[in-house]
Amino acid sequence: MLAERGRDDVTVTSGGIAPYARDSSLVSLDARLVLRDDAIEISPEATACDLKRHRDRLLEADLIVTMTSEQKQMLADFPEANGKIVMTLHEAAGEIEDVEDPAGRDENFYKACRDQIRRCLEKAFDRLAPPPGY
Repeated sequence: MLAERGRDDVTVTSGGIAPYARDSSLVSLDARLVLRDDAIEISPEATACDLKRHRDRLLEADLIVTMTSEQKQMLADFPEANGKIVMTLHEAAGEIEDVEDPAGRDENFYKACRDQIRRCLEKAFDRLAPPPGY
């Protein structure tokens, strides 16, 4: 989506904050497969990042988007997130809802989450990454 809009100046990173976030674990095969349906390839070396261990990543962020309101609340306990813009993906899209974690669910649940994320990103794109000079 960023490339389609000529936004090569935006860097997106991902990290987990939930109690079960595991640092350096491989990205799930289910996630890789449903993203491949959208021509999104995740590097075979890509691993998860536990933000509780890598708080420096919060300092580097201009904007922090969470999947759930619970994750957003968890960030309130991290001084590194103070003063940052923090919102759920659905808030960015002007909605009130959460994107449930598909871990341990079936492929259809992963697909539904992917579609929900895509829809919210399309709706919120200009708010999350406004055109340059906006």
